[in-house]
This record gives sequence, structure tokens and C-alpha cells, in this order.
Amino acid sequence: LVYGRITGWGQDGPWAQKAGHDINYIALSGTLNAIGEAGGKPQVPLNLVADFGGGGMLLAFGMLAALLATQRSGEGQVVDASMAEGSALLMAMTWGFRSAGLWADARGTNRLDGGAHYYDTYRTADGKYVALGAVEPQFYAALGTVLGLTADFVAARQKDAADWPVLKEKIAAVIGSRPRSHWDQAFEGVDACYAPGL
Repeated sequence: LVYGRITGWGQDGPWAQKAGHDINYIALSGTLNAIGEAGGKPQVPLNLVADFGGGGMLLAFGMLAALLATQRSGEGQVVDASMAEGSALLMAMTWGFRSAGLWADARGTNRLDGGAHYYDTYRTADGKYVALGAVEPQFYAALGTVLGLTADFVAARQKDAADWPVLKEKIAAVIGSRPRSHWDQAFEGVDACYAPGL
């Protein structure tokens, strides 16, 4: 038999018997602190990160690995998934960036946390939102072309965090001048890592 179990904090340790929910697990793992706008409080990412990502998805992965091992060995296993530890695991790339000096602890100041002008959401004229994720140079150039900001969208400015606030304001002004349906059409067939916020 293969048994699967999910705990909040793990099977042992001083927190093992404490009550908690997703928000608590991601707070302890450091994940919650990385999510939110610059200068603001941490933002709750629904209960997707610990409950479903760090808990349910990792337990499912562990169960499948255990079932494969059981087919070969004939022996059962117990798979334990801690939601706090699982959410910390989901942050592995971010912790790696931080260790390499490529991630600041301040929320909303990094490439992938809404700090960069090319990886954020913007409000349209009709109060809807669009999401941009133009990280790679070819997508960044295409984004600048569609927005009519090619002179501003040069590689050096993409990488210079000091330029990001000014470029965010420019993008916000351009996107905010038209309804989302306009941008859906403008980006149709263009690889600029654009998506409407549905």
C-alpha cells in the first residue's frame, strides 16, 4: 500500500501540532513576503500556493513516484507532504536568485514580482486589466512596437531597474488610453507575451 498524508508544518518539530491555513504556511516559508506591490503589504494569493501547490500537487507527485517504486520493489511507502515545506520548495528559484544577488527582498522591485515594467498588469480604459510578461528580448521589442514605445524599449533600459518606474508610467498611460478589446486586437498574432486578464 501507498499512504499519502498532508500536514501543515510537517510530522514533527515545535509547530507540528499547531493549527494553520495556507496563509500561515506561506508566511513561515517566506513565500508570502515575496508577493505584493512595492511599499505595500504582502498580498494573499488565494489559497493556491500551500494548499494546492505545496500540498496537493506535491503530494500527488510523491504518490505517483511511490506507486512507481512499489511496482518495482513490491514494498509500500508513506508519502508525507508538508504545506509549509512545499511552499518553500516552490520558491527555490526565487531563493536561488536571491543568493546570486539577483533578487531584492523588497516586494515589487524585482523582474518577476511586478517590479519590472514588462512583467506586470495594467488597467485599460474600460477598467479591465491586461498582463504583460515580455521577459525575453524579442518579446520585449514586440511589446514596444505594439505600444508605440520603440524608442523607449531598448535592451539597456529593460535591464536597468532604475528606468522601470518611468517605463511603467508610460505603459500605464498608453494601455490606459484604450479599452481591453483594442489591446486584444492589437496583440493578435504578435508574440509579445500579452494576455487579457479574464
